[in-house]
Amino acid sequence: MHETQTKERAGDEVVANDVRLVGRVTGEPTALELPSGDVLVTFRISVPREGRSGPQQGRSQGVDSVPCTVWSPRLRRSVLGWRAGDLVEVSGAVRCRFFQAGGATRSRVEVEASAARIIRRSPAA
Repeated sequence: MHETQTKERAGDEVVANDVRLVGRVTGEPTALELPSGDVLVTFRISVPREGRSGPQQGRSQGVDSVPCTVWSPRLRRSVLGWRAGDLVEVSGAVRCRFFQAGGATRSRVEVEASAARIIRRSPAA
């Protein structure tokens, strides 16, 4: 449905929108049906920050909680089997999605996954 990774030439520069994240799933992935009838799965992963020097030094936030979406039917089925605490790898692209909510247009920045896999399962609760 969506091309999630693009590389092209812009003059003498190569531009790219490629993301690779490794982190822990923070909650159960959720399937959502949009008003258009499209279905997507949303989830968040917690990714530890590295190299806390410079402007970030001394701040208490040591992780980033990254919202992710999946559009591909095969990948949606796989991700819906994940559970909180699973260590996962997600590859895709950064997207800014616009939608209507409460009579207003809103936006959301997220990683649109084109590939994802479990590295290690969380112990069963």
